[in-house]
Amino acid sequence: MLSGKVALVTGASRGIGREIAITLAEYGASVIVNYNGSKEKAEEVVEEIKKNGGTAESYQCSVADEAACKTMIDEMLAKYGRIDILVNNAGITKDNLVMKISGEDFDSVINTNLKGTFNTIKAMYRAFLKQKSGRIINLSSVSGVLGNAGQANYAASKAGVIGLTKSVARELASRNITVNAVAPGFIATDMTNAMSDAAKEATLNQIPLKRIGQPKEIAEMVAFLASDKAAYITGQIISVDGGMAI
Repeated sequence: MLSGKVALVTGASRGIGREIAITLAEYGASVIVNYNGSKEKAEEVVEEIKKNGGTAESYQCSVADEAACKTMIDEMLAKYGRIDILVNNAGITKDNLVMKISGEDFDSVINTNLKGTFNTIKAMYRAFLKQKSGRIINLSSVSGVLGNAGQANYAASKAGVIGLTKSVARELASRNITVNAVAPGFIATDMTNAMSDAAKEATLNQIPLKRIGQPKEIAEMVAFLASDKAAYITGQIISVDGGMAI
């Protein structure tokens, strides 16, 4: 489905990003596994992809650093000749009530989750225009759709990703480049596994399907949007959340 394509996945050393990288490789893409601090975890993803017969390499870069993003993408374009799929998954949380969120914590979440998405898109923009083809898939969140108490900074960043997705989709549509977002709900990751049983139960009660989602379910949606099967879909925010945002 993605044979011959080159994909860059940000924040791909663990969790949903890890599963996205592995899944894109399973479908035939050569994958650039971007990470910020988890070099060992990123190399494990690369090794797993290679073990399964795929092609991958890791690249360290903080997406919050605009210059570093440009360097990463310039180097990867020089090496591969093109990047067909850009998946903006890198994200952080610094949860608290608004009255307790410092300006620094607000800015750091916005700079990684929202500006980081902008930085990679901007760095790839001219190359996509020149190619006259491409897929951009941004990771939003159910928190960006519904809001979430204690996550004002995170929800704002993910709501911003939705607006960014729609705007860039309009800009690039004439060049055969699609831009979509996936909004995961309650997914089994290190972050959700650390929640108390009571918190998990309370969240499950908000999910019509009454279960936690799996990273693979997000990855499969990303792979679909990256494929030719989704060529007529752009500017959409697709919730994969068990019905939380109904």
